[in-house]
Amino acid sequence: MALRVEHDIFVVRQRGREVAAAVGLEHQDQVRLATALSEVARDLLRVVGGADVTFAVDLEAYGPSQVRVDLAPMRPLPDGRYEPHSGAVARLVDMLGVVHREGDTVVRMSRRVPANAQALTLERLAELRTELGNSAPGSALDELALQNEQLVSALDEVRSQRDELAVLNEELQETNRGVMALYNQLTEELEETNRGVVALYAELDEKSAQLGTASESKSRFLANVSHELRAPVTAIIGLSRLLADSASDPLTDEQAQQVGLIRSSATDLLGLVNELLDLAKAESGRLEPNWTEVDLRAVFGQLRGTMRALSTKPDVELVVEDPPPPGTVRCDEVLLAQVLRNLLHNGLKFTDRGEIRLWAEIRDERWWLSVSDTGAGIAPELHERIFEEFYQVPGSTRIGGTGLGLPYSRRVVRLLGGTLELTSEPGRGSTFTVTLPARGA
Repeated sequence: MALRVEHDIFVVRQRGREVAAAVGLEHQDQVRLATALSEVARDLLRVVGGADVTFAVDLEAYGPSQVRVDLAPMRPLPDGRYEPHSGAVARLVDMLGVVHREGDTVVRMSRRVPANAQALTLERLAELRTELGNSAPGSALDELALQNEQLVSALDEVRSQRDELAVLNEELQETNRGVMALYNQLTEELEETNRGVVALYAELDEKSAQLGTASESKSRFLANVSHELRAPVTAIIGLSRLLADSASDPLTDEQAQQVGLIRSSATDLLGLVNELLDLAKAESGRLEPNWTEVDLRAVFGQLRGTMRALSTKPDVELVVEDPPPPGTVRCDEVLLAQVLRNLLHNGLKFTDRGEIRLWAEIRDERWWLSVSDTGAGIAPELHERIFEEFYQVPGSTRIGGTGLGLPYSRRVVRLLGGTLELTSEPGRGSTFTVTLPARGA
């Protein structure tokens, strides 16, 4: 394709999205590739007067194939280099940079084709080339209308994440109240103990030094987390104000790109607050169970009310069965409820129709607490990988999450003296099972 005038930017963007859809990229990746292509095309039109645009697919014998776009500038690039006008463009694709092709300098971007996409053979590519060649590009108004639809969809997703964040904040405040009550109780016990151990000041000094070191480490950690949170929060506030300004001009491509950043920032914030802090606490060894006799009926009843309030899918039914007698287990009630809540929340996220079920039974002197769903299921070779930090099942990134919930849950269950295992296969849903000693650790 030739990029010579402003109208060509819309055509190149549309063709980029069509090519991405044809080779099997998911919807969000189609939008990302099209947005990056339009931004680079605008830059090159402004700086060097345009470019010749080529779409291609690199077929790899080992590993995933890639869809590639080469933009050959009409004139040499300044200093032989290219830097996108917006620094965020490079994050929309897997690769963006200047390469040398057959003696020419071109700006190249690429995106990996998902492993679950239809196989791209030479015959398949010939069919796609013919189909794209026979289709006429739409008008600039059509492309602008489609961009507006994508923007509205992104705003709806941001609003949903904001509501979810409000619910999580409410749970966090409730947890903090419990922590403060426990802290006050421990403070009173410590003061009582100190009155009887005046002769052990030397040991207390050593303990104070250790506590000071731990407090310093905690402060450094929280400072680092605050630094990571500052950028997403700032982005959310700034971009929200920009979008909410009714006096502003109609949205441009740059504003559409900023909406994508809102979604990314909100996701980062949720992941950091809800999972990263918990995982860091578990890894540092500061997570100590409060061993008590836990009434599973009370825990299940609380989860039934909490999770039904979070369920927003009318085609998904949440079923929480009452545990059989005696219905008690010696463990930490807060940690156990948190693990089961994570499993139920994952089921709600990845199930579009059917049911999510929580039930319990006693076998061989152990409690078996199971959470099953009727979602898409997980391939056997991925059963252990989903318990790795930051790993997400291919195709699930569009739903959101950071890949830390399951690793954290397995660490907590092991801390309680139990195990967390998965039984699943594609098309038949998933069942996560927590086993705990019936009489505690």
